[in-house]
Amino acid sequence: MFARLRSDIQCILERDPAARSTWEVLTCYPGLHALVLHRLAHSCWIRGFKWLGRFVSHISRWLTGIEIHPGAKIGERVFFDHAMGVVVGETAEIGDGCTIYQGVTLGGTSLYKGAKRHPTLGKNVVVSAGAKVLGGFEVGDNAKIGSNAVVIKPVPPGATAVGIPARIIPSKSGESADVTDAQPKFNAYGITQEDDPLSQAMRGLIDNAASQEHQIALLWKALEQLGCAQKVKVPGEAHTHETFEASKLNDLVGK
Repeated sequence: MFARLRSDIQCILERDPAARSTWEVLTCYPGLHALVLHRLAHSCWIRGFKWLGRFVSHISRWLTGIEIHPGAKIGERVFFDHAMGVVVGETAEIGDGCTIYQGVTLGGTSLYKGAKRHPTLGKNVVVSAGAKVLGGFEVGDNAKIGSNAVVIKPVPPGATAVGIPARIIPSKSGESADVTDAQPKFNAYGITQEDDPLSQAMRGLIDNAASQEHQIALLWKALEQLGCAQKVKVPGEAHTHETFEASKLNDLVGK
């Protein structure tokens, strides 16, 4: 028990730059308190003491502002950062190393008792502030859920889900955009600049326009060399000079 508590405290010290000491984390972090109380509530629940498990969960909600059903399964090194208003449903499963921010709901859309109604989060998933993950599907390892996203379908490993309803941004070689080394880099609130689908679309259009202008300029130069350019009336020499400033436009959209 104490080894797991030390692991939980260490993961908070690693992921939260505001955490200054073990004592501060132990006494002032409601996310840690919610985890400890949930383990007690879950232990009661699986042993058949359903009411006691719910009562401990209720006390935990009152003390921490985090509501975790005692039937939910939570792995190791899970960090509830700020986490006021978080709701975790009965059949939800949270894998090792996940980070969950304030206002997140891991909810269900089915009314059938005993069914798998709530989502399963893989390892090292980041669920950003205000996100709603609704349904009995899986969110793959290293996936990221953007702030205020409403996720209603499975998210592949390493992918990013943003928007309402959530759009799935595919992973890069099975890893998310900010995972490039053997040791994944933790990204606070889950979203990197490369995860913005609008920016990606704009950069694609800009690069395509620049490529077309370059090809047109090469064609005109070839025509001039063949002596055919004089037959086509083009003002000045604009047709052989590239004027499209792709780099400046890419800077504007965040490249």
